[in-house]
Amino acid sequence: MQFGVDEAGKGPALGSMFAAAVYLEEPAALPDGIADSKRLAPARRDELAATLRADDRIRVGVAEITPATIDDPETDMNSLAVSAHAMAIADALEGVDDLESIDGATPTGPIEGLCDACDTDADRFARRVTEACSPEIDRPLEIDARHGADDDSALVGAASVIAKVERDAHVATIAEEYGEVGSGYPSDPTTREFLESYVADRGELPPFARESWSTCQDVLVAAQQTGLERFG
Repeated sequence: MQFGVDEAGKGPALGSMFAAAVYLEEPAALPDGIADSKRLAPARRDELAATLRADDRIRVGVAEITPATIDDPETDMNSLAVSAHAMAIADALEGVDDLESIDGATPTGPIEGLCDACDTDADRFARRVTEACSPEIDRPLEIDARHGADDDSALVGAASVIAKVERDAHVATIAEEYGEVGSGYPSDPTTREFLESYVADRGELPPFARESWSTCQDVLVAAQQTGLERFG
């Protein structure tokens, strides 16, 4: 495989989803210690992401899917994950043929990649990502997808690190302006507390909330009900 792709932030109630693709010709160029980002401490993820980005042999692509796009009733999270993977791949592969031609060799054959599947049907996810990439990339692609690929493949693990660091930086930027928001996931008590407090104070969801998420809707309805009870 020449590139790996993964996402971070598919399930939170707050903030964007990110996908990252990592492309390289020589797998040995990957730094030691690459693993699924969930198995790494934040400081180690930051260190590895910086190492990956600093290496000229490694190309990194990132895509962001905003809450407004996620809330669009005309789409769904599986389709958005496909789009995010395809955009990250296109970003990582931009200009790859030019780089490969430096030695005078004309690039031939497909570029092979592996995605961490964001669909119950991994083969279907691979087909959809390939189709989404086709209008953007001239070279033929052979894309596979597997569940748990971030554990099995160092390339996908590297992509998971980049995606997680991008997502964490995004949440940190939100927290700088709005105060502690937690991880953004519905199961996080800090996130729930932030949402409840924000809605109680302002009567609306924060601009970075995924308004269509049941977590956000439940908090909004509860605040409205409380207001009616107080009025009554």
